[in-house]
Amino acid sequence: MKSRYVVAITAAVALLSACGVFRGDDEGGQSAQTTGVTSEPCPSAADRNKGCIYLGSISDLTAGPFAALAVPITEAQKAFWARVNKAGGIGGTYEVDVTRYVRDNKYNPEVHRQVYNEIKDQVLGLAQTLGSPTTAAIIGDLKASSVVSAPASWTSAWEFEDVVIETGANYCVEAMNSVDYAMEAYQPKSVMAVHLAGDYGADAAAGAKIAAEAHGLEFTGVETPPGATEQGRAITEITRVKPDLVILTTGPADAATIVGQSAAAGFKGRFIGTGPTWNPALLQSPAAEALKALYEQSAPGKPWNADTPGHQAMREALPGVTPNDGYTSGWAWAYPMKAALEKMVAGGDVSRAGLLAAVKSLKTVDYEGMLPPEAGNYADDPNTATFRQTLINKLDETAPTGVTEVRDFFTGPTAESYTFDGPCFAKL
Repeated sequence: MKSRYVVAITAAVALLSACGVFRGDDEGGQSAQTTGVTSEPCPSAADRNKGCIYLGSISDLTAGPFAALAVPITEAQKAFWARVNKAGGIGGTYEVDVTRYVRDNKYNPEVHRQVYNEIKDQVLGLAQTLGSPTTAAIIGDLKASSVVSAPASWTSAWEFEDVVIETGANYCVEAMNSVDYAMEAYQPKSVMAVHLAGDYGADAAAGAKIAAEAHGLEFTGVETPPGATEQGRAITEITRVKPDLVILTTGPADAATIVGQSAAAGFKGRFIGTGPTWNPALLQSPAAEALKALYEQSAPGKPWNADTPGHQAMREALPGVTPNDGYTSGWAWAYPMKAALEKMVAGGDVSRAGLLAAVKSLKTVDYEGMLPPEAGNYADDPNTATFRQTLINKLDETAPTGVTEVRDFFTGPTAESYTFDGPCFAKL
């Protein structure tokens, strides 16, 4: 198993009742105080005879480096749960609301903690907690309060936390597989990881280092701050060292600056950027030609236009939107929470403890083809449960999100043989 405000009493009761925290005994036999669950219907209920499960969402909605991805992620999850509710909800008893308790973290750990504290007593769990360093800022309370959360991030730290239901391979695995892929495609002799600080960037850098060492390649790590205007040192190091392969783990604007200005300075090596480095708007940026020539994207899942039932359902639920793989990720991330909620309701313990118990019993999740079922293993030990398959995409101006697959789901030899005994970034 994975290790894992002062007011008068009357005013407090009134507030909690208004927020849906208190409920009476209902058909599920629940106690009168189930956090984030009400016998009353959700505000936008499809069936007003069903109770409501409230899930919070904390995302990068305005000022942070991942807003272009985070807004679609959040909208996709609203559409996902609307589809679930229209199809009968959870166990025929509850619908799910992911719209009342949505907060902006500005990709800032302190802000993330602040807004989490604002909503944590009103929700059963978190449908989304975006960012690795931001989620790390609340992980202690998530564990102490048994708040099951779906992360919008892929750090390997989540493999070791029972309350976190991650989807897709972690950044460490992704970078390992990228280096292994490059060994087949380009035969590099040297690898550089250019990465943001913290669980996001360092996790991928650690995976790149592990794979480079496994292949006997020269490795260099370069930490860089966020911000397109802050990439001077990274560009200088790339053009000075001239690695054959650069594993990028930054935001999209950072990645475009690094690739574009490195190419302008004469760099001819290859870049493989982790999933969050890409945004289709980059094809209209000054770096577009350099990106098309030198950049590929690694990814934990298939892009927008993939032919799976899950992708088709997503596209049907989001008519008229500009395709963005933030939608794809947001939709896919919701499946484990749905599976856990269904198992919780079927088990009769509709509570945080009941939801956590349900999570810890899941060995597979039906992703409707978006990911293999074994990607949803939360029951086994971390090394056994870690999902190790990723993809490689190339830029394609004719594709809806600017990328098409070069390599379908695969596990490289480095990830295949690696033992997960702790978060990768701790070993960088």
